[in-house]
Amino acid sequence: MIRTGAFIVAGLALAVPSMAWGQTAAPQSDDKRYTFNRVDEGYLRLDGRTGQVSICAQRPAGWACQAVPDERAALETEIARLQAEAVKKELIARNLPLPGTVKPDAPAANPDEPRLQLPNDADLNKVMNFVEKVWRRLLDMIATVHKDVLKKQS
Repeated sequence: MIRTGAFIVAGLALAVPSMAWGQTAAPQSDDKRYTFNRVDEGYLRLDGRTGQVSICAQRPAGWACQAVPDERAALETEIARLQAEAVKKELIARNLPLPGTVKPDAPAANPDEPRLQLPNDADLNKVMNFVEKVWRRLLDMIATVHKDVLKKQS
């Protein structure tokens, strides 16, 4: 009984693919590919396969359809560019290597733009000496005022 069931299953397994090979998919009809909607300038045509929208209008040479610019595609392209730029900045900020095809941005060479120049040790020493002198003078002034207040109280 088990052998009979196995033969039936094997026979069906061989028969189903051979039946499927004989069948071909019916060609897709173009009757419903386009959808038209009336507008002032003519007709809007929506391509059901690609999603492309066109405006069709009567011209001197006959009817002509012109593709309508797709703002969504432009927005998606800009979003992808901004995301790639953000990822690149994040990798640079974390000192991680960039993928082989991505190059770091070259610094802009604008002569009008001020350049940040960090001070050297000599400049830092000058600043520290100045701050030290101001601090000592402030302490001397406080000590002088303190003595004057003590003289007035006595």
